Amino acid sequence: MKLRVRIFSIILVVCTVVGAVVYARSGQSLFENHALFPKNKTTIRIWYTDDALTSYMQSKAVSYNEINSSVRVEPVLVSGLEYLEAINKASVEEDNYPDLFIITNDSLEKAYLAGLAMETLNGQEYLKNGSFPTAAIDSVTYKGKVIGYPLYFETSSLVYNKTYLENMAVENVQAQLDAAEGEAAQEAIDSEDSAAAAGSSGESEVASDAASENLSNGITQDMIDSEVEEALPLSISDILQFAQNYNAPDTVEAVFKWDVTDIFYNYFFVGNYMNVGGRAGDDVSQIDIYNTETISCMKIYQQLNQFFAIDADEIDYDSVTQDFIDGKIVFTVATTDILKKIDDAKAAGECDFEFGVADMPGLTSDFGTRTMSVTNCIVVNGYSEHTNQANAYARFLCNDNSDDMYKLSGKLAAHYGVSYSDPNLTTFVDVYNDSVPMPKTIETSNLWMELEIAFTKIWNGEDCNDTLRQVSENIMTQVTGDVYTEEVLPDPNDDAITAGLTEESD
Repeated sequence: MKLRVRIFSIILVVCTVVGAVVYARSGQSLFENHALFPKNKTTIRIWYTDDALTSYMQSKAVSYNEINSSVRVEPVLVSGLEYLEAINKASVEEDNYPDLFIITNDSLEKAYLAGLAMETLNGQEYLKNGSFPTAAIDSVTYKGKVIGYPLYFETSSLVYNKTYLENMAVENVQAQLDAAEGEAAQEAIDSEDSAAAAGSSGESEVASDAASENLSNGITQDMIDSEVEEALPLSISDILQFAQNYNAPDTVEAVFKWDVTDIFYNYFFVGNYMNVGGRAGDDVSQIDIYNTETISCMKIYQQLNQFFAIDADEIDYDSVTQDFIDGKIVFTVATTDILKKIDDAKAAGECDFEFGVADMPGLTSDFGTRTMSVTNCIVVNGYSEHTNQANAYARFLCNDNSDDMYKLSGKLAAHYGVSYSDPNLTTFVDVYNDSVPMPKTIETSNLWMELEIAFTKIWNGEDCNDTLRQVSENIMTQVTGDVYTEEVLPDPNDDAITAGLTEESD
């Protein structure tokens, strides 16, 4: 027998013995142990278009791959141009199509009708467990079905320079203490005069010392916080009153300034009274753009040009944000991205201010506000052959209560339960809860362009009533397929609106 054959025989005998020992001890054949001989993993591909998500998507894919022995997640960054068309083409013609993809909620109807978005597994039950804000649930609901998972969101709210408000608070509290001290001193003098007349000046001296001791404790942080809270505006009227009374530092160029050319920062003016598609934004029978309330709100918007001289031809969001970070503005309307920009400026030593986020104020005591929001959703591809695994991974991402998404991408999760280190982030989540999700209806897809043009026209002085009516007629013509004419509504009383805007806050 050749040496090579002998060696092979010995190896075979050893393997047989080892296999017998393993079987005897575990009751399982060596070749039945799938931990030693794992099956091929199922690959789940998830497409996304925002490169800011890359670090987060890769990190979560690695984590999921480590805890799931049967699935391998593959994140794929693709171009946002013709995104749905690319998904459809890949799903029909290629092998490497996405099982999941991330898309904004306003495109869900188009994706669903194209067969690219399928109803999620037990979606109603999953979303209505108290973990998701109302806007998140509405954003992924279409015709009573849940066709996506809310992953992250964007909305706007009022952001303020906290340092300026705290400095003002110190001045106000100090003035109050000084006034109280003066009153106490006067009372002590009056008391001494009375005591001298009565022959009991010693007792009055003790009383005066006690009053002075109580007033010498100084200003506490609680006093400052309380004063700042009191100064936060509940309405645009409050901001106007603030501007009249504020002793602004030399660095301040404007008390209130925002991008009047972008609908995302303007929509709050009409958001409480304009209905486009109903609660879920999916019903074209529920459209109400032109009404008395929206006309009144636009008149308030137009009148603000008298108080805050903002040139619509010169302004943009980036310049407003930079001026705000530089301390040139006290209040602005901003999206969540401003907090990351502030952190970056501080890290670079280019910002010494502290900032805060507040609920979006109303317009006046009579007119409220609601901001717009857009939710980026995870959608299960209708062509996927691994729907169970795809749904499971989507829920894995939506159950992530760490703040990794914000740390790695600057995005805020569209669910509750995340412990953010910055309370301002939590305020944005609360504002998002009450926001108006962008509608899904294809027929109204150009409404935002129409509104953006209308806001600019109205800011520059064009008639509010006529401008809003034209917007409504254009949209309703698209919805109905026939030329649509609105009945002209009477103008609200300008004097009453002006009085409401300039009224003193309580």
